[in-house]
Amino acid sequence: MRHRETRIAAVEHTSIVRRHDPYASEKNTGDLKLPSSGVASFYTDTRTASGEKFNPEELTAAHPTLPFGTKLRVTNAVTGRSVTVRVNDRGPYVHGRVVDVTHSAAQALGMVGSGIAKVKLDVVE
Repeated sequence: MRHRETRIAAVEHTSIVRRHDPYASEKNTGDLKLPSSGVASFYTDTRTASGEKFNPEELTAAHPTLPFGTKLRVTNAVTGRSVTVRVNDRGPYVHGRVVDVTHSAAQALGMVGSGIAKVKLDVVE
């Protein structure tokens, strides 16, 4: 009868951690990969990732990677209506969406009725 030998290999796990700097200077926004178009939605919340109190009357937005304070022009691809918003939150958290805007910004874009719109994004500053 043969004896089975069991060997356990030591496996070293390495993690890479990327830190988000919400106060990165605006000059770095050109280096970020920004989808030039996609689907926008509007949202209501009570708190933002930047710590500001959410105000649906302000022209602000949630974006997954742009630094807080970045000015972003959002243009409705169908109607051509556009609005400039300030990024002060993170999101959207729905697959396929590129930006969430406040109710005021959604009104300016003409997307309140549908809730979503195909948009083009441009970093203004």
